[in-house]
Amino acid sequence: MPPVDLPYLGLRSASPAQAADKPIVVETEHLVSLCFDGRGMQSTMLRAAPDALALGYTRTMMGFLLLQPEPARVGLIGLGGGSLVKYCHRNLPNTHLTAIEINPDVIALRDRFHIPPDDERLTIICADAAQHLSTTAHTFDALLLDGFNADGTPSELCSAAFHDTCRARLNDDGVLVVNLLGDDPRLGDRLARLHETFGSSVALAPAEDSAGNVIAFAWKHDAPLPSLETLIERADRHRGRHGIDLVEAAVRIEVGAGYDWTRLSACLAV
Repeated sequence: MPPVDLPYLGLRSASPAQAADKPIVVETEHLVSLCFDGRGMQSTMLRAAPDALALGYTRTMMGFLLLQPEPARVGLIGLGGGSLVKYCHRNLPNTHLTAIEINPDVIALRDRFHIPPDDERLTIICADAAQHLSTTAHTFDALLLDGFNADGTPSELCSAAFHDTCRARLNDDGVLVVNLLGDDPRLGDRLARLHETFGSSVALAPAEDSAGNVIAFAWKHDAPLPSLETLIERADRHRGRHGIDLVEAAVRIEVGAGYDWTRLSACLAV
């Protein structure tokens, strides 16, 4: 795999004048990347392996399979370059995928990023995710929240009401996975809202290969997080089906589960 320029992941434009929701495609010899402001990389595809998960945070997000090993329906909030959609479509043949993307210009780039056409297992919807989830009759085994624009995560996807809606749309053993930016000034508030909605059923995992991303896993039932031994056993069962090593995700989830919420919120509030 060619190296990915990690320091540029998650950066936002320095001034509002530079920000725009018009996506930009940046191409190099090995990579095709989606940006919104010319600096902030939102998604990256390897030319040699279009369905691979090039960025570490996406590999960590796939750790939801350790909590929900056989998902029948997965919802993805934010399409971007389609990394998670493509990987799940290729590697989870028994799973129906619904991707919700508010920006039609992003969806229009699906062919540039080799996103497959809609079929019986994939539906891409152009809609406001908060509104769509509040009205849909579907429930999900997993919801993967990775929605960004030029300014970061839209406020509609950070509200207490949205987190409550996500929990309501999960099946009883469902899991919500959220990609968080460490430099987001609202990070403390977002973690507090997750904790308010899901109680102690939340674990934070530092993202693979990225100091700037933290992945939150929140599950609907009140059972504690499975032991590290159980998580690793599940990771081993997936090993033959996936091109990623979920053992690392298991360890990261276990480490993050030990975070002290009170101290963490206090530190982030400073």
